[in-house]
Amino acid sequence: MLQTQITPSRKPKLSASIAHSEELICAAQALRYQVFVEEMGARMICREPGIDRDLFDAYCDHLLVQDDETGEVVGTYRILPPHQARKLGSYYSDTEFDLTRLGHLREQLVEIGRSCVHPDYRSGATITLLWAGLAEYMSKNNYNYLIGCASISIADGGHVAASLYRKLAKEKLAPIEWRVFPRCPLPIATLNQRLDTEIPPLIKGYLRAGALICGEPAWDPDFNTADLFILLPMQNLDIRYARHFMR
Repeated sequence: MLQTQITPSRKPKLSASIAHSEELICAAQALRYQVFVEEMGARMICREPGIDRDLFDAYCDHLLVQDDETGEVVGTYRILPPHQARKLGSYYSDTEFDLTRLGHLREQLVEIGRSCVHPDYRSGATITLLWAGLAEYMSKNNYNYLIGCASISIADGGHVAASLYRKLAKEKLAPIEWRVFPRCPLPIATLNQRLDTEIPPLIKGYLRAGALICGEPAWDPDFNTADLFILLPMQNLDIRYARHFMR
């Protein structure tokens, strides 16, 4: 079992691991529902009340952060490795983007998604544990590329997302051979692209670690977000991040 632990200078004590039971996976899915539906207003068709579960979940590993004192799941990522994506027939990202140009990398692509943290635990310690768990997962299994969809709210109509893409594309756009193409593009040409925008913390973390943006954002109507496709080649992982998360 993947196991990594950090004891913050204050309570609570937190630990990260890959879920080893259906009960823990269900707890992670309940946290996802709380954050995405109740807090952020996502529209989901849920067969079980209060549980965010889709067809990808059964094929994924579920990385958890738990409060050691209560056992509560307070943070999660789901991880879809390439052999499971092959069984399923696609990555989640395939539903939003045309990944044709990454075809030669598919046997090394690990997809992360459904990242969320309980409101009471949104601290550096929780995020550090999630990132440490991802780094260990990639290293342990010798995978070379991390992918995922990073979301930006479009509650303002999409102007912030369009401005953010314009800002990031100047320095963080992947080479043309790694470009992907949104199936439902955010209409950035019709939006204000000149707003002075702050990079969301999660996306900033990906970029600082060495990730690249692989093309224009897609519009996800269910979550009411603009999604950027992120690719992190592990050979690009910033040495400072590597030392911090893999120590």
